[in-house]
Amino acid sequence: MNQAAPLELRDIHLPDPVSWWPPALGWWLVMLLFLFVLLAWGLYRLWSRRYRIQKIALAELEQLSMAYLKHQDGQRLTGELSALLRRVCLVRYPRHQVAGLAGEAWLDFLDQGVSGSLFSKGPGRVLITAPFQRHTQVQVEELMNLCRQWIRAAPKEAFNLTFMTTGRHAR
Repeated sequence: MNQAAPLELRDIHLPDPVSWWPPALGWWLVMLLFLFVLLAWGLYRLWSRRYRIQKIALAELEQLSMAYLKHQDGQRLTGELSALLRRVCLVRYPRHQVAGLAGEAWLDFLDQGVSGSLFSKGPGRVLITAPFQRHTQVQVEELMNLCRQWIRAAPKEAFNLTFMTTGRHAR
């Protein structure tokens, strides 16, 4: 009997493990879809926040108008209107730009939001004088319309990402 020589077999070689990078085309599409959804959500939040702030401010402006019909105090109304406009400014613009404004600088800043100089030379001028005088003649309708127009005007700068706190509206 002939004995055959034993076969020399090599060990089984496994393929290299699948690498996690670069991902397959499907994963790229999932990542792009996720980024698109995230971007769309962020833009929607910024857009809706601007109109939510505007809606809250306009509602408070209407409350001030109704309260004025009861108390008929021009000094109180102008102080409350000025405070409302300041809160809206602190939400719309960077704090360092608007927090220290007073007097003529405040009115000039407000004029940037409307056409003309309706705050510094028009009915809005009472915002810096009337809160400190006992008996002041205030053109209430013109002043309220001017404030309403200013609140509705789109901000020229990026939003300050703080919340307007009025104490009257729940978030």
